[in-house]
Amino acid sequence: MKEWITPYIIHYKGRIGLNVLFAVLGIASGAMLLFVSGYLISKTSLQPENIMLVYVPIVAVRAFSISQAVFPYLEKLVGHNVVLRILSQYRDKLYDIIEPQALALSSRYQTGDILGVVADDIEKLQDLYIRTVFPAITSIIVYTIIVVVFGVFDLAFMLLALALLGIIVFLVPLFSYFILKRHHVRIKQKRETLYQHMTDALFGQLDWLLSGRTEQLFSHMHKDNVDLIDRQDRVHRWHHVRDVVLRFVSGIIIIATMMWVDSQVNDGTMSATVIAAFVLMMFSVTDALLPASDAAEEVPAYMDSVRRMSKLQDVELNEQDASGEERMSDHPVIHLDQVRYRYHSDDTDVLQGVNATIEPGQKIALLGKSGSGKSTLLKLLAGVMRPDSGRVLLDQAEMRSSYLSKAVSVLNQQPHLFNTTIAGNIRIARPDATDEEIIDVLHRAQLMDMIETLPHGIHTQMEEMGERFSGGEKHRIAFARILMQDAPIMLLDEPTTGLDPLTEHKLLSTMLEAASDKTVVLVTHHLAGAEMMDNILFLEQGQIKLSGSHDALLESSNYYRALYAMDRGM
Repeated sequence: MKEWITPYIIHYKGRIGLNVLFAVLGIASGAMLLFVSGYLISKTSLQPENIMLVYVPIVAVRAFSISQAVFPYLEKLVGHNVVLRILSQYRDKLYDIIEPQALALSSRYQTGDILGVVADDIEKLQDLYIRTVFPAITSIIVYTIIVVVFGVFDLAFMLLALALLGIIVFLVPLFSYFILKRHHVRIKQKRETLYQHMTDALFGQLDWLLSGRTEQLFSHMHKDNVDLIDRQDRVHRWHHVRDVVLRFVSGIIIIATMMWVDSQVNDGTMSATVIAAFVLMMFSVTDALLPASDAAEEVPAYMDSVRRMSKLQDVELNEQDASGEERMSDHPVIHLDQVRYRYHSDDTDVLQGVNATIEPGQKIALLGKSGSGKSTLLKLLAGVMRPDSGRVLLDQAEMRSSYLSKAVSVLNQQPHLFNTTIAGNIRIARPDATDEEIIDVLHRAQLMDMIETLPHGIHTQMEEMGERFSGGEKHRIAFARILMQDAPIMLLDEPTTGLDPLTEHKLLSTMLEAASDKTVVLVTHHLAGAEMMDNILFLEQGQIKLSGSHDALLESSNYYRALYAMDRGM
């Protein structure tokens, strides 16, 4: 609440107050229209001796008819203006949270989780204001006003109205909240599950087709959809029951009002012409208070959205003080000093006291089984995560996220290529890059010969995710992009995954040749290109088991020789 709700309510309190004022005036106009209409009907039925006795009510009917349409329009205009402003700031804030920690988030959340926050949670919070905050405040104000009005005439009836209207404004919404609390959260969770399954299906559609398990996928999604519909049906059934209760209570209030006015007329306190006026007015008032139940029931779903959005802030960014920049050279040495790291969901350390020194310009291969800590160590080297203990140093400066793209550049397994031109994708690394500089890095990535055969050269559209190009060509374009950053350290996270052996070898040769003056750390799952590296670090259970050059390890380690033989298919 303190992060996502309260600051915006305080910031826009003036506009929210204006929205509530228009809402109250709209309800008051509707109530007065029926009150004056009831009075006018009763008065004219008695054949007034002077037309001037009904002239003022006729004018009032016209005025209230216009205002009951104008004020609700202004209410929606102001209300949606406030909500759209808040949503815009929510999206900006969410982007500012996600963008700096994108690499860290990718290791903790699935794509469907992030899409659920962006597409569902943010949009859900607009209902918090439109369906909960604004109607709740309006209902309480109208409730207070009508009770005070009755109190002016009769204290006893005021207490009765306080109790009966309180059922509509407080008691039924409270019941609705507790009864539907679990259902609304489950509906929201089911939608998020469908988001996850949908993104998994879209990104892995070829795998599902090749494995012949599309029916299983559809079955899972159908089951989730049926569960979602079942939950929604339960909510609808409760809505029907709730509406019956509310209408019944509304009927009792109207009958009670009729009996009270009749008693006032019999006592001579009121004129008989106001019987219909008060009764018709109560129809409008009770209808205006009914949305209070909707205002309360989805609060748990809103709070769940806020919790999910707040969780994205829980990933601790590695943002130490900036004084270390003065202690870093243009080509820094990388020091790993007793580095330990454990994920929150694990019982053991992923990395257990890793020590290593990587000299400037060295080419390092980081190998190990799945789960050995390779990707975790790469994220620590990139500065997007901070070790639980120990230090990652560039010279004497402790590594942090602000060095990413300045001192360190990263090429992931599946680099994202945008639906723009080749030049546009590379210029992301440096927006002021000229066409000549782009052509230069493409030459270094050994891709320019192919690009020159295209009709528009570097200004050729790549299409979504670079679908126009082969796997090797897409990796070379992504590599050219990090070359454009010109950072002294390159981290390559299995950049040849999914390529055939010949393309893989050529791509690695190209990368190492183009980065001959840079420090390169290559994370790989097998020994392809190991002979081109200066040093090989083999991780096992979070520790460095083997370290040395390819030739040295072939001579000294039976384990490495066996691995190399298996990798070569011997």
